[in-house]
This record gives sequence, C-alpha cells and structure tokens, in this order.
Amino acid sequence: MVDARIDVGQFRVPPDTKVSLDDHDPNSKAGFEGGKEDGKSALPKLNDQLSALQKRLWAESRQKLLVVLQATDTGGKDGTIRKVFTGVNPQGVKVHPFGKPTEEELAHDYLWRIHQHTPANGQITVFNRSHYEDVLAVRVRELAPRHRWERRYHHINEFELMLAEEGTRIVKVFLNISKEEQRARLESRLGDPAKNWKFNRDDLDDRALWDDFREAYEAVLSRTSTAHAPWYVVPANRKWYRNLAVSQILIDTLEEMSPQYPDPEADLDGIVVE
Repeated sequence: MVDARIDVGQFRVPPDTKVSLDDHDPNSKAGFEGGKEDGKSALPKLNDQLSALQKRLWAESRQKLLVVLQATDTGGKDGTIRKVFTGVNPQGVKVHPFGKPTEEELAHDYLWRIHQHTPANGQITVFNRSHYEDVLAVRVRELAPRHRWERRYHHINEFELMLAEEGTRIVKVFLNISKEEQRARLESRLGDPAKNWKFNRDDLDDRALWDDFREAYEAVLSRTSTAHAPWYVVPANRKWYRNLAVSQILIDTLEEMSPQYPDPEADLDGIVVE
C-alpha cells in the first residue's frame, strides 16, 4: 500500500512571508507517490486516525480546535468537510457556514457573528468561509471603503491571538484551484441535472473578478499567517489529494495538541457489574 502520510509542512505559510499564488501549483500531489485510486484507498486510514484523536479531544474536554476553510467558488469546501470528517463522531464536531450577513449581524461589529461560533472545550469547529470574507469579498466587491477593510488584518490577527491565548488551536486552509479547474466544475454543475441546484449566476460575476480575488487572497495569506494561526495553501485541483492533505494537517495538529483520556474519578479495581 502507498504511504499516505504527506509532509504538509510544505504547504504552511511562514509568518511575514509575501505570498504569490503563482508559486503554488494547484495540480500538485507532492509527497504522494500513488495516483487517484491509491489516494482514495488511503483516506479511510486517515479518517480512522482523525476519529481516534477527536475522541480523545472530546473526552479530555480541555482544548479546542478551530479549522478555517477558505476557497474561491467551486473550491471544494463542502466536499472537503464531507470526506475528511467521514466517521468522526458528529457530537464533537461543529460546522458553521458564513454567508451574507443578516441585518442583526450588520448592526454589530463584523467579528460579532464570528466569535459566538468558536469552539468550546473538547470541540472541533469548522468554519466554511469565515471572518476573512471581510477582507476578501468586502474588498473585491467594494462593499466598504479601503480604510475600513485595511485595518481588519490587524483586528483579525489580534482576535486570533486572543483565541489562541485562551486555549483555541487554529489552523487555516486555503483550497487552491486553478481558473481552468473552476471552469470545469462550473460546467459540470450546468451539465448535470443533479448538480444544477449548486449553480449560482453570481458565481460568474465573481469569476470575472478572478484576478482581484487572487490578489486579495495573497494579501490575506501574506498578512495573517502567524505562528499561532498559520495558513496552509493546499493544492485542490485533485480532490482526492486535497482530502489527504487536509486530513494530514488536522492529524498533525491534533497529535501536537496530544489530548489524553482523563483518569477515572475513582479506583475501578474490584468493581463487578452484576
């Protein structure tokens, strides 16, 4: 069997690094010698590893993990969540998607709606889109003046530092696909009646702004990858490889956190269940 363990350190963005997405191949399968079928066969083992670590995190109930997933349209956030967390106890995993803000949310500061969904002790929380939309979509679509979104990089770094200092481990993943792959996925949605519901005409408007969104992502990756909340740029054209890489990032992170089953409350020796 092909070794599924990928060195995901190659995808991590060091702090204070100027990122150009041209330097990141979205079609890469670096560190994996096999092909698509090998990758699909390798994923269940990683699912089992992640499940075992999640059980320990839940039982220990002292640490928590926040996973931020960002991507351009059709980048594969939903598919990543579905495949990576297969078999993991849903009791200890929460997924929160962030869409267009409600009127109530707009009446507060932009981080208000984010903070209330961060993980509690023992939990893994996955953000499907996140607070980063306020320096991505807001910037590209000119929903706020530059002086407002420009200061948000600092706000976000400080917000994540506070979460980290209060016990939340943070990993942030950008699923990197090519413009050609996005076209193929949009065409697939149009051509398959079972996928028609996924197609949104607004996706075409955002596709026309491809270069602007890439520039905005480069700014995010360059300015907000920190030691306590690193970004990973994961090649995502190959869905099977994307799933392996994201799984390995989470496994490596949880192994570093090293959650442990708690000791029993009392000595269990000699107890007999009648």
